[in-house]
Amino acid sequence: MTDTIKLSLTQDEVEILVDALEADMEGYVEAAKEARGNGNRDDVKTFTDAATRIQILMSKLQDYVEE
Repeated sequence: MTDTIKLSLTQDEVEILVDALEADMEGYVEAAKEARGNGNRDDVKTFTDAATRIQILMSKLQDYVEE
């Protein structure tokens, strides 16, 4: 289900979310590397897909973060 929701967030809150998502994504990337090394294709796909979805979400939020 892909219902759209609207949120009101401060810029600081968006930055916190982006930082948390980045750390989470790094964990999935590392898990995919380990799964690849163990020859577990199903886990590689699962972890890579998760990292990709997080990256897409982060890209949407980056516009609201000051450099």
